[in-house]
Amino acid sequence: MPRNPNAERDNPCLREQELSFNCLNKNNFDRDICEVYFANYNNCKEFWNKVRSDRRAKGIEPYLPPIEERAAIKADYMKTKPKSK
Repeated sequence: MPRNPNAERDNPCLREQELSFNCLNKNNFDRDICEVYFANYNNCKEFWNKVRSDRRAKGIEPYLPPIEERAAIKADYMKTKPKSK
């Protein structure tokens, strides 16, 4: 089945989602084995939902940044995120 041509544009966590699905397929759908993949996917979704919400609140459109801008947004976040102890 061919991939939706807009999938990457519409889902910034497509890679993480696919890694989660691949893990499930390889491990007979044992969710415990794939827990790290799920956590990574959930963190990704949480991050981009926050970005989308912030952009919406500031009136920036499109609410989800274009693919070309996403790497820079992630890099900026990594520079300014609070350090975990």
